[in-house]
Amino acid sequence: MSTLLAFEDALEEITRSAKVLVGQQTIPLVSALGCTLAEDVIAEISVPPHDNSAMDGYALSTKDWQAGKQFSISQRIAAGQHPQTLLPGTCARIFTGANIPPGADTVVMQENALLVGDKVIFSEQPALADNIRPLGQDMQAGQTVMKAGCKITPVHIGLLSSLGITEISVYKPLQVGILTTGDELIAAGEPLNSGQIYNSNGPMLSALVTQAGHQVKHCIHAADTANDTRNALETLMKSCDVILSSGGVSVGEEDHVKGVLEQLGKVHLWKIAIKPGKPLVHATLDGIPFLGLPGNPSSTLVTYHWFARLLLSICAGQTAERPQPYLVDAGFNRSKTIQRDEFLRVSIGKDGLAYAHPQQSSGALLAACESHGYLHVKANTQIEYGHSYSFYPFSSF
Repeated sequence: MSTLLAFEDALEEITRSAKVLVGQQTIPLVSALGCTLAEDVIAEISVPPHDNSAMDGYALSTKDWQAGKQFSISQRIAAGQHPQTLLPGTCARIFTGANIPPGADTVVMQENALLVGDKVIFSEQPALADNIRPLGQDMQAGQTVMKAGCKITPVHIGLLSSLGITEISVYKPLQVGILTTGDELIAAGEPLNSGQIYNSNGPMLSALVTQAGHQVKHCIHAADTANDTRNALETLMKSCDVILSSGGVSVGEEDHVKGVLEQLGKVHLWKIAIKPGKPLVHATLDGIPFLGLPGNPSSTLVTYHWFARLLLSICAGQTAERPQPYLVDAGFNRSKTIQRDEFLRVSIGKDGLAYAHPQQSSGALLAACESHGYLHVKANTQIEYGHSYSFYPFSSF
């Protein structure tokens, strides 16, 4: 397994091996924001449920219109009122959102109407169905309006509410375990001694998992020993649906994660042809998916965005969708090529060009904070000024 697996192949392998690991529950719609829909939603009613007016104006039948004709106003219809059948040859004063009365087939906006006493004259000939929002214009009864696997947004809450839905079937939150490794790491707030650094990956991964709508069940730090690593993994295996780790997955003498994984379960892939983030490992531990991310913070971030996010979303019942890039032109040159797909932290200038952050170290997080997203430079590709490359905003993850 020493050969580097291509970026796309690694994505496909993780997608293929992942499956839904959570059960379903029915909850109030008002509590469903950020949850994952467990069943298709089929509209039981049409929206709008009746033809209604898109304007304040006058409803009439086009066959009754005549140039200069003075129409009697036979009724007044406000939104929420039930209209009567329109008397032949008359019009109805109507307001935005009100139901169209039977017998009317068009609405003349009030700007094109002139009141003459208690009657009205229209300045322009109306067309059939002008200013009418037809029944089912938005949604029709029997239509599938949301698919299972959709993550519920505020707009979805509004859409489902417009159908009269008060409860919804969703997947239960995915329980995620996080393991960080490294004798050099200490928790923020503790005194920093020589040779030590603060643990940034644990808090960052916890925040990323929470932001994605999952729950962090445990976050454990293990010392750089095989025994401590094994004990930590066995603890996480007891209560977590998926386990993420950072660090300990390379080939150093103090990297114990991969060896322990081979004892506890099955390793599916190791080492990906990307930069940063090469020493990534994917395994299964007694049916529990495991993804070991590199320990350098930028490598952790890149591999979370591309691989862990994908794995977690599938296990949580979400539709597996990769972020969509858009093409931007590079504002710089680089003749050197590498044999791995590279994700450069870049910012988009006022000229619309992508500019690489000067610090691309896998250990640097400030570059990501000062950049807008990733420029994907495929393996063995030069960067040429003005040429287009795929850009992924951080917000797309």
